[in-house]
Amino acid sequence: MPKTTTGRAPGPGTRRTMTAAARAAAKRAERGHREAATATATDEGPPRRAERPLSGRAVLTKAPADGWDDPPEPSAEPFEEDEAEERSEPGPGGRRRLLTLVMAALLVIALVALAALGWQYRDGRLTEKARTEALAAARKAAPIVLSYDYRHLDKDFSRARAHLTGDFRDEYGKTTKTVVAPTARKYRGTVKATVAAPGSAGAPAASVVSASPDKVVVLLFINQATKSTQVSGSRLDLNRVRMTMNRTGEGWKVSAVDAL
Repeated sequence: MPKTTTGRAPGPGTRRTMTAAARAAAKRAERGHREAATATATDEGPPRRAERPLSGRAVLTKAPADGWDDPPEPSAEPFEEDEAEERSEPGPGGRRRLLTLVMAALLVIALVALAALGWQYRDGRLTEKARTEALAAARKAAPIVLSYDYRHLDKDFSRARAHLTGDFRDEYGKTTKTVVAPTARKYRGTVKATVAAPGSAGAPAASVVSASPDKVVVLLFINQATKSTQVSGSRLDLNRVRMTMNRTGEGWKVSAVDAL
């Protein structure tokens, strides 16, 4: 009884066997063609290259499980370094502009310094002038402001107000009217003030405490001789007075008097 072969689909092993057989057959055919071509070339003339039949073969490449890696992106670091070098090394035009800016800045600084020095010099000259003028005005005003006679009070107070300014002028008018005048008339009082002469050691009787172009503080040593019905004879008082002088449109005027 003949042996029956059960039909089944060719598996992977069968496919590989058929492929290997096909390749072997192709190689044998190719070898036969080369031998025939060699024999023909020997008989007829110079050998010619045997023509090989081109056999096509497709190669399938399976993609990796994790996918293809993307090619690396070009780095921008070289370009950044080039830009940094260009910025750090300016060309001739950039250097000229930088030099121009530096020179302009130095010129501005020099002008500001010169203006400041000029202002200080001018302020110093004005202050020195103010010291001289205010001290002379204080020496002249002190005997008038600090003196009075009960026989002509209105005249004395009017002369004194001509040397005063600001709030002190108003304050002086109120005080002399309400306090000094009634007391002087009642006791027939007189006060005569003079600036003291320099001391034996040459100490000045009047000096400047502080000064600015528009305001000067002066220290004065004042002798006041007082007479009244309350005093037998004449009493001499040695006082120190601080007077503040202010520049006005009419010259230097007294803006404050403080007894020390």
